[in-house]
Formats: sequence, structure tokens, C-alpha cells
Amino acid sequence: MTTLLESYFQKRNQALQMGGPEKIKQQHAKGKFTARERIEKILDEKSFSEVGLFNHSDMPGMKDKTPADGKIAGFGKIDGRRVIVIANDFTVLAASSSRVASRKEGELKRIAAQRGIPLIYLGEAGGARMPDIMGSRGLTSYGGGGYDTYFRIMSRARQSPMVTGIMGGCYGMPTWMACLSDFVVQVKGSSMGVSGPRVLELAISEKVTDEELGGWKVHAEITGNVDRVAENEEECFDIIRKYLSYMPSHRDELPPLRPVPENSGIGMEHILQWLPEKRNRAYDMNKILSTIVDGGELFQLKPLFGKSVITSLARIGGRVVGIIANQPMFKAGAMDTDGIDKVISFLCLCDSFNIPLLFFHDTPGFLVGKAAERNRVAARAMNYMNALAQITVPKISIIIRKSYGMAFWNMAGSGCATDYLVAWPSAEMSFMAPEIAVNVILGTKVKGENKNDQPRQELQDKMMEDASPYGAAGEHYIHDVIDPRITRSYIVEALLISQESRSKGLSEHKLANWPTKF
Repeated sequence: MTTLLESYFQKRNQALQMGGPEKIKQQHAKGKFTARERIEKILDEKSFSEVGLFNHSDMPGMKDKTPADGKIAGFGKIDGRRVIVIANDFTVLAASSSRVASRKEGELKRIAAQRGIPLIYLGEAGGARMPDIMGSRGLTSYGGGGYDTYFRIMSRARQSPMVTGIMGGCYGMPTWMACLSDFVVQVKGSSMGVSGPRVLELAISEKVTDEELGGWKVHAEITGNVDRVAENEEECFDIIRKYLSYMPSHRDELPPLRPVPENSGIGMEHILQWLPEKRNRAYDMNKILSTIVDGGELFQLKPLFGKSVITSLARIGGRVVGIIANQPMFKAGAMDTDGIDKVISFLCLCDSFNIPLLFFHDTPGFLVGKAAERNRVAARAMNYMNALAQITVPKISIIIRKSYGMAFWNMAGSGCATDYLVAWPSAEMSFMAPEIAVNVILGTKVKGENKNDQPRQELQDKMMEDASPYGAAGEHYIHDVIDPRITRSYIVEALLISQESRSKGLSEHKLANWPTKF
């Protein structure tokens, strides 16, 4: 038995050395943590329980060169809650994906869904391992180990939260995992793509840098494939931990309830200072939202993508909420197709994990024109409505200022099964802005003239009066017109009532199978 134990500890220590001291030194020289260091830093102290430590490649002669087969995985805790973590070990053959590693990843992904445990994937890998995957046997056996293993890895219905951190060069598997995840953080200096620059140059003669191909600006500003950007790995771990603090462990429980921070809502008496008196003047919607939510704290998703709309997690009265708000600072709050995609993604997240939705209107409508039509704005707006129609978490909709045309309904206006639809006295609701409607009716005649000799301003004033919220409130098309200063207390009460219902605030999860990316 002593001999067996000596052999055991020798093999164990060899596996824990990853790619060896020289490879670890190279990783540190690039300013990066190793996979094991990353796991240690993101989890609660001494909470990691590894799965597959003695894994290795199944290729002849590769056993001693592939400790843990380049993927370190297992169970741990974050803030006392159980999680599963998978980290690419770049010191072992650039963490390239293989048959054995894929079986380990597929099994843990299945366990995360079945047992209701959040999954964290820390990516830095160079794609599929060659020559393992070459040839008919190599290709068809990849992802094997069960008739549906590949489906388990490459598809997903939202049952428990899934998070990916892009920590370095991520090609192949880490990119697929990011595109399946609910939440993705990219560290500056890292990159993400289907194939790396070297493969592209050899295969299609395209010369491009990692940054140009898939750096943080590409994915945070253009593709929308990442939700937040981190300055360094430490900040990445902090952002992931913070995100998980808003999420339930699985779809059959409500998000964590937290104590309300002292002085929350203290600025409500003066909330109107953030809303300009001139109806066409821009302002920062974040200032209004921060005044309303607990501790003034907003956790935005995709803040650099589709910037004319805000999607944010927050708490009100200790309860987690998802906020969708038009942002007049960009494009006057008119949603473009990027903004639509961003909102649909957020709707799916919140409905899948029992997060009530708050809508704050101030939009002149969708951004239209030749470019928008060619980018399928109409189809995307209908996808948005299709998602909205399937939501079964509570919906609270508040009209701050403008809400025109189809965008009114897309922001959970009347007829959208909205639980609470109210307006501030400053609200305007109509098919389009009165000044534009007047131009459509009267054409381009000189101001104050029309064929009926009716002054242009008089017609516009009448349309403005008709856009007032009191007409809709009078016939019960909206539930109420409220004093802006009671907005926070109104939402707190509405959330309490909603979660005292038969469903207790739990969703029917009709959007769980909606694609995680656009």
C-alpha cells in the first residue's frame, strides 16, 4: 500500500504541475495567471474540488505531456454558493481541445443543468488539437463518449446560469462556450474568434492581428458578443462574482434577496432635476435609474453596444430587477437593430431566471431609414415582440417622457400583458412626434400656413394635448399617472404584490430555448 500511495502522490503532483515550470514562467511573463491560479482567485478560499485531475490525452505517446488534458475543472463555491468551474490550461498544448477534455466538459455542463449549479468557463485556448482531430476517425470521434455528448457541449437550454471569461487568445471551443453563455467578460488584450490569425493567413491568406480579429472593441462595440470588459484578470473575476450575486443558482428559485443599503432612494424627492424642462433636450437616463434603485447601483450588460437603450440588473427594495430603459443621450433614445438584439438577449435572460422586468420609456421610435431596413429592422422588431409576448415574469412599465409608434408596444405598452403600466405627468404617447405629424399632414408649407388656413402651431399644440397621458388614463388604457417622486415606492409595492401571486414570481421559462446570441 505504501508503494501504491507513493505512486499516487507522484502522479498527482505531476498533474498539478500543469505544463511544467518553464511553461508556467512563460504564462506569468505575459502578465497572466495560470488556470489553477484563476480558479483559486475566483472561488472562495479552499473550496475547489477537482474532477478529472488524472485525465490525459488518448493519443499514443501523449500521456505524460497532457496533465488533466489541458482542462482543469471541478466544483467550488462563490459567496458560499456552489458553482462549477472549467479553466483552460494554456501551459498544456495551448489548452487545445481533445476527446478526453471534451467528455469532461460535456459531463460537467450536463451536471450544471441537471443539478441547478451555475457554470463558469475561463477561456484561453488555441482551438482544436491536431493531429487528434484530423482524419475521419479523428473528426467523428471528437466530442464522443455518448450518443449526445456533442449536443451537450454545443447547445443549451437555460436551466442554470452560464458565464464565460475571455482571458487570452480564445479560438474554437472558448468562443463556442462564450456564444452559449448568458454573460461574457472579456479582458483587455485578449481575443476571441472561430479561427486564429495564423490559421487565417495559411488558409485564406488573410493577415490580421488578434486585436483586429476579435479584440474587446470588436466584441463589446460591434458584435455585442461580450457583456462587460475588464481591465485585467482580477477585475474580470470581480465582475463575474458580482454578476452571479444577482442570479439564482437555477431557474426554479428566485434571485437572492439582499438587505436594502442605507439611504437607498434618498434622492427621490429631487428626481425631476435629471429631467430637462425642454422636451427635446437630451439627458442621461442612468441618473434617473440610479436615483430609484438600491444604493444607486446599476449593473449594466452590453453598455458599449446598442447604446440608445440601457439593459441593467439592479435591486429595488432588496429584490433583483432587470431594467430596460431608453437612453436619450444616444440617437435621442431611438432603438437601432443592435439595441433590439441587445434587449431580446436581456429579455431571455430575465425570463429564464425569474427576474422581474422594469421598462422606462423615452423614445421617439425605432431608428429607421435605408440602412435600418437593410439591417432588417422590421423583422427584428417583430422578434422583439415575439419574445416579449412569451415573458411570464412580472412586467412594470413607466413612461417618463416620449413613447411613440411601434416602440411604445415594444417597451411593454398597453395590450402587452403588462402588470403595471403607468406614466409620469411629463409623458407623451402618440403614433409619432407631433411636430413630425404636422409636417406629414400639412406638407412643407411655410410655418403658420396650410390649405385650411389653420395655423401650424395650433395643430401642433392640439396634438401635444392629445399626447398627454391623461387621455389614456381616463379610459383605463394605462393604470395610472404617478408623481415621479413616488416611483421607487410604487415599484417596491408592485414587486411585493407580484411575488405574492400564485406563481410567487417564478417564470414559466418559455424563452429558455431562445438562442443565447443573435
